[in-house]
Amino acid sequence: MPCEGCTERDNNGTDATMEFLLLGFSELLCLRVLFFLIFLIVHLVTLVGNMMIFMAVVMEPSRSPMLFFLCQLSVIELCYTLVIVPKALLSLIMGDGSTISFMGCAAQMHLFVALGGAECFLLAAMSYDRYVAICKPLHYVAVMKEELCLRLAVLCCLGGFAVALGLTVAVFRLPFCRSHRINHFFCDVPAVLHVACTQSYTPELPLLAACVLLLLLPFLLILTSYVCIATALLHVTSSVGRGKAFSTCISHLAITLLHYGCATFIYIRPKSSYSPAQDKVVSLVYTNITPLLYPLIYSLRNKEIRGVLRKMLRRKNVAQLN
Repeated sequence: MPCEGCTERDNNGTDATMEFLLLGFSELLCLRVLFFLIFLIVHLVTLVGNMMIFMAVVMEPSRSPMLFFLCQLSVIELCYTLVIVPKALLSLIMGDGSTISFMGCAAQMHLFVALGGAECFLLAAMSYDRYVAICKPLHYVAVMKEELCLRLAVLCCLGGFAVALGLTVAVFRLPFCRSHRINHFFCDVPAVLHVACTQSYTPELPLLAACVLLLLLPFLLILTSYVCIATALLHVTSSVGRGKAFSTCISHLAITLLHYGCATFIYIRPKSSYSPAQDKVVSLVYTNITPLLYPLIYSLRNKEIRGVLRKMLRRKNVAQLN
């Protein structure tokens, strides 16, 4: 039974006229200019960093499987920030928050969850790539063919979008309270569930199922890959060889810990422990800082991507001289 003061939706088009108010950081009006500038600078640097990696990999004629996955990761991060940050910047300009339509909120949630889920599956695919490279180096070229990489990339996207669609439909079938005030800067799942007029934990079941499919399942695959990698490295007698093999995994491990650390804190907990202030801070890191750190981590730690970036800059300099 929905709580008192809820709006029951019917089939007469009420969804088309319903709007939500994203409060954003309306409680920090005195700092909104500073927040806007920080958001804008981080957003632009993130776009430039991921675009550089994308262009560098696309221009490279002989792409390794890891470079192919990095290219897809950069595309996901580009779309990720474009889905969230422009609306967040608008809410800072408006001061008192910004409105978003029912369908716009649903579309934003779906894209956000789909891209995040695709990234989870992609991180699992990248861990499999590292497993084959370290545990079965002689079979690496035969196993990690371009066709397999393409299939894995498509499956990652389709899996993320399918689970996100089911979750979004389940969330937006709920009745919502009359205020429609979402204490967040985008339509995140816990924030929208918080304004739903329900007294039971039943609406959280689709979120729990999505967490199992998008977070737990890929994490178990990643964990299995690294257990196999660690077991294989124990049999390597040379400490230098062991260090070189492990160094190829550091970037992937760093990104996995960042992604899963924030996602676990936000989504794997009951509705009763929801805290808007904490969630907004963690989501701020999750949607703005981590997409900025990804290209930096791979640029600094991955020799292959550094080499590709150098080639791209060298071509650019030559073109300017000519």
